[in-house]
Amino acid sequence: MTEISNETRSVIVEREIPFPPEKIWRALTQPHLIADWLMKNDFVPVVDHRFKLSADWGSVDCQVLEVEPNKTLSYTWAAYDLVSIVTWTLTPTGAGTQLRMEQSGFRPDQRQAYGGARSGWERFFANLEQVLARIE
Repeated sequence: MTEISNETRSVIVEREIPFPPEKIWRALTQPHLIADWLMKNDFVPVVDHRFKLSADWGSVDCQVLEVEPNKTLSYTWAAYDLVSIVTWTLTPTGAGTQLRMEQSGFRPDQRQAYGGARSGWERFFANLEQVLARIE
């Protein structure tokens, strides 16, 4: 008898970033800034809005699930066989903002997608920090 696990895994990246939540929120929600650190997009921070992230390798279909300005942003992330949820949480700190991103919903048989997301989000965070350093 074969047992199939229903457990899913998450990719979590957390950083303390020396900018206020309002500035980070702009980079997470303004399409031209998202394009600078993540992918081209038609994002609008409105619950139920469907949008697409596009790169040279393909695209990701998304739908906004939650918007709490300067605090929480959540959206679906569907590409290839992966259907997951990306949740951003911004928490003010004395030195700026604790930024947490969790992409949840990786099935045990999606090792390659999980590994790709782990390395991809590290790159995206580095790009995000560069964008934050140059915007007013």
